[in-house]
Parts: sequence; structure tokens; C-alpha cells
Amino acid sequence: MGTRTVLVTGASRGIGRTIAVRLARSGWRVYGGVRTELAGKELAAESDRIFPVELDVTVPDHAAALDRDLPERLDALVNNAGIAVAGPVETLSREDMHRQFDVNLIGPLALTRAMLPRLRTTRGRVVFVSSINGRVSFPFTGMYNASKYAVEAVADCLRVELHPFGVQVGLVEPGVVDTDPWHEMDEAIDALEAGLDPEQRSLYAAQFAGERQLVTKIRKNAKPPERVAAAVERELTQPRMRPRVVVGSDARVILAMTALLPGRGLDAVWRRGLDA
Repeated sequence: MGTRTVLVTGASRGIGRTIAVRLARSGWRVYGGVRTELAGKELAAESDRIFPVELDVTVPDHAAALDRDLPERLDALVNNAGIAVAGPVETLSREDMHRQFDVNLIGPLALTRAMLPRLRTTRGRVVFVSSINGRVSFPFTGMYNASKYAVEAVADCLRVELHPFGVQVGLVEPGVVDTDPWHEMDEAIDALEAGLDPEQRSLYAAQFAGERQLVTKIRKNAKPPERVAAAVERELTQPRMRPRVVVGSDARVILAMTALLPGRGLDAVWRRGLDA
């Protein structure tokens, strides 16, 4: 077998970039999806095994152009691109909701569908980088939670539907990861609150204050993105993929809480977390 090839979406920074670099160092030929020329140049500088491709998963023409940019052989697809639309659910616009699902669910599924002819040929693999939010809903991230729940539901279907063709599908579910969004969270919360109308701002003032304190606590235990990249690499190289891989002790603790606590008990935990 020749050099293995993989397409990694959202490879400009954070988890996606770390995955791309790790796989390149392990001998993979990596096609990294980026949205700007500058991001592509910076990514390519990481390794001569990384080849940037213009890819915004919400732009159908970009996915279509991959037929020209990718080699005939593709061994794996890592659906990593994603965003988090945050804020109290009642404050989110219809446009916010559509954007959340377009980036996190619809775009990646359209890309997966486009790559399936290649992946069938190689009996390849698909990894969805999900989140612990795909199994547990947290306040202030309602639409993000919903998008990740949906990703997990579809991945479960694909795992069965694609089995006859030898294409394996798995989910990687990180907890809090030490990436730029977490370092920018304080400014993001300030902007969210400032963007509300005065009545909503008053209604949610205490919860925003609690959210700021909670973010400060959570950020201290953030895991390096290399942990996620290592989990993705294992999914791509071990003989048989696992349906789900949880990354981080925080994620495992949260899953244990959901198993042990009734719904009202879990609600009480989240309410206490938002108490300023």
C-alpha cells in the first residue's frame, strides 16, 4: 500500500491544524481545508506532506472543486470544521440557528457524501470530531449542543449504512480543549451580552455573570489539542474503529454524572454553575 491520504477540514488552526500536523509527521499525505490563502501558506509551512485546499464546508462549489484538487486515492476524511453559536436560546436569531447547523452538520455531511466514491474504493474511514456536548446539553450553548447531537445521530446511521462497503465511521468527543476560542471567551461573552436588547440583558444579567466565573474555572483544566489529534490518529490506524472515543477527564466525569443523576439533579448542577 502506498502513502495514505487524508482530508482534514477546519485545518487553519486549533484542533484541525494539530490533527493535520500530527498525521503528516506520521507519514500521511494531508490535504488541509482552509478558507484563506494566508491560512494555507501558514499550514503548508508546517510540513511538506501538507497540501492546503480551499474549503469552506458551507460553500458547495468548494466541495465540487475537490475533485480537481484531491488525488484519486483518499483513505480518510476528518470532519473537524465547526463553530459554536452561543447565548441564551431565546436570544438567538433564525440566521444564527441556520448558520450553526450549516457549518456543523449540513456542510460536513455534504462533504462526506462527495468523498464517498473515493472512500468506497479504499474502504476508507470517516471521523467526526464531535464534542461531549453531543451527549450532554449545557446552558448558553443550546444550538451548539443541538448540532453536535445531530452529528452523533447521523454518524451512528452512517456507521451502519456504510458498513457493507467497508467504510468505517467513528466519533471523537473531546471535553474542553485549549484552543483560541476558549482564550477569547471573555470577550465573546461581553459581546453577546452587549448585543442583547436592554430587557434581555436585564433578564440574563445574573446568568452572564455566572457564565464568566464558570468559564474561568473550566479553562484551567483545558486539555491540549494534541490529545484530540492522538485520538483521531488512533481511530484512523487501529484495525477496527471505535464508534465513540471520549477525550479528557472532564468529559468522562460529565458522562458519569449523566449516568448517575436524574434529569432534575443534572439541571441543578448546571443552575449552580451559573450562580454568580
